[in-house]
Amino acid sequence: MSILNVERLSHGFGDRAIFNDVSFRLLKGEHIGLIGANGEGKSTFMNIITGKLQPDDGKVEWSKRMRVGYLDQHAVLSKGMTMRDVLKGAFQYLFDMEQEMNDMYGRMGDVTPEELERLLEDVGTIQDTLTNQDFYMIDAKIEETARGLGLTDIGLDKDVNDLSGGQRTKVLLAKLLLEKPDILLLDEPTNYLDEQHIEWLKRYLNDYENAFILISHDIPFLNSVINLIYHMENQALNRYVGDYDHFLEVHEMRKSQLESAYKRQQQEISELKDFVQRNKASVATRNMAMSRQKKLDKMEVIEIAKEKPKPQFNFKEGRTAGKLIFEATDLVIGYDSPLSRPLNLRMERGQKIALVGANGIGKTTLLRSILGEIPALSGSVHKGENQQVGYFQQEIKESNNNTCIDEVWNEFPSLNQFEVRAALARCGLTTKHIESKIVVLSGGEKAKVRLCKLINRETNLLVLDEPTNHLDVDAKEELKRALKAYKGSIILISHEPDFYRDVVTETWNCESWTTKVF
Repeated sequence: MSILNVERLSHGFGDRAIFNDVSFRLLKGEHIGLIGANGEGKSTFMNIITGKLQPDDGKVEWSKRMRVGYLDQHAVLSKGMTMRDVLKGAFQYLFDMEQEMNDMYGRMGDVTPEELERLLEDVGTIQDTLTNQDFYMIDAKIEETARGLGLTDIGLDKDVNDLSGGQRTKVLLAKLLLEKPDILLLDEPTNYLDEQHIEWLKRYLNDYENAFILISHDIPFLNSVINLIYHMENQALNRYVGDYDHFLEVHEMRKSQLESAYKRQQQEISELKDFVQRNKASVATRNMAMSRQKKLDKMEVIEIAKEKPKPQFNFKEGRTAGKLIFEATDLVIGYDSPLSRPLNLRMERGQKIALVGANGIGKTTLLRSILGEIPALSGSVHKGENQQVGYFQQEIKESNNNTCIDEVWNEFPSLNQFEVRAALARCGLTTKHIESKIVVLSGGEKAKVRLCKLINRETNLLVLDEPTNHLDVDAKEELKRALKAYKGSIILISHEPDFYRDVVTETWNCESWTTKVF
């Protein structure tokens, strides 16, 4: 049974086309991976099918009475709300029904016997619904789901404005799962999730009986939960049965077949054109030339899409740093309260270290304390000499209305426009992206602009906080290669073992230092 039908969808931003005549159908029980390079329109597609964005052309039709749950990578939580408030919002429709029932009770003393009978019948219907929906067990359900995603360790009465990116993602995910929608739409749900809770989500999705559409660049995760791939490329959407690995195999085979057919056809076209040119003037061969020309005119020409630019990340290396990168002595990190026991840590030149562990235990706080961006609660950090630090933050909250060109040019005013454009193009951005404002770019495109600024600055120490969030497969692989080739030192936070395992020389598990209880 078809749950969602999308017919002849077209959409673009300005003169930049995203989709052209795209059709799509979602069937009951399908577990779909929606994939494609950064900027191909995956999140835009989600916004269109959820009604957040109106397409330029085409039709989107959902089956009747379908409850759609959407985990949006750009969702915002309101300041002043606690995590418990947000999670209770999953049951707002039941709270509204309870209020309606209480209002009916309040009116019962002032109505006729006939109206009273009708009110009692309505109250009974609402009461049955509340009981069947486990309304009187809401607090227990919230506690159970919050515990599964590690939110109870943070404290459900904490203001959502004080949460890390990973914690906010977990709150949104927990709310979505508590809503138990008929259809799940998940846009990069593993961004900011730690390994333990990625495994939890993996088990949940494997047991999920209804349909879902999942956007993810985490290939091991994607492979473990989906049975269909929809590939978004060159304004089109193509369906592949199986997991991502099978898609790659079939896609490469189709691409190779198309290229071979294109070369054969181009050879034929060249020969036909040459024959027509040489023979159209001769009376004896004019008819044959006209016949060849008709064949040319009727020929359906095979077109091959232009190759998307592949990113090239080559970090500019600065002067040699001193032997000591940093030494922490009895360092206690945190804000209002300690996040760690006293730490005695040392890092030397040439080390590449991954900081791992659950969200909310202080990995980013440790980085910022080492860099001197926030004061330690106690203890000290001594930094070595001759350091040129490149820092990639986990997230940039404020909107940026600069164009990509201006953003990089402001950072490197000595470059000319050609050099700025070339630098951005090397990071895998097209001319359309380069001339766009940063605020309209996808998460992956924004990350590439930030990486462009980082790789063009001379550094001998890279401090990277979740650099792979939002990056597509090609960009992630290229970043891994560049970090392996980098001669300087690296401190890296990542929840993707497949990414950091081949880059780092050692791994520090921050869960062994934290004051948080697991």
